[in-house]
Amino acid sequence: MPLNELLLREYDMEMANTQKTLERVPVEHWDWKPQEKSGTLGWMAGHVATLPGFTWVTLSTPELDIGASNDFPRVKTYSEMMPKFQDLRRLARELLAKATDEQLKEPWTLRRGDTVIFTMSRYEMLRMFCMNHIIHHRGQLTMYLRALGVPVPALYGPSADEGAM
Repeated sequence: MPLNELLLREYDMEMANTQKTLERVPVEHWDWKPQEKSGTLGWMAGHVATLPGFTWVTLSTPELDIGASNDFPRVKTYSEMMPKFQDLRRLARELLAKATDEQLKEPWTLRRGDTVIFTMSRYEMLRMFCMNHIIHHRGQLTMYLRALGVPVPALYGPSADEGAM
């Protein structure tokens, strides 16, 4: 089976779970923080919503210079969140569906100016830093929802709010 088909199965499941989570974000708490060192609910939700853009960048470029790039997608308002997520989700999936094993084995580099942070295959990048990054921050987002009393969606089985645990 081609690598992209394996990745697409996981991508589709994780994007569906991410959409379920983002749909629960309450607009009235957009500026709420669970504690002082944390980002706001709006920042966290916006970050999760734009992370499919990292998949798009990984598949469409040989590297990313985070020191020079200020054009990574951002969400500033609740009304921008779902449309931005849907657009980036679609664009990333289109590229992933076309990716060949050869492309996925090519090296991809993250740098800050002249400093290389890491280089790994696109496949490794997609698994470890694209999908796992979304899963990690989506988990944080569910804790924001829990703290606000918003029912947490069932993602990998029942949640305490949806179905028997």
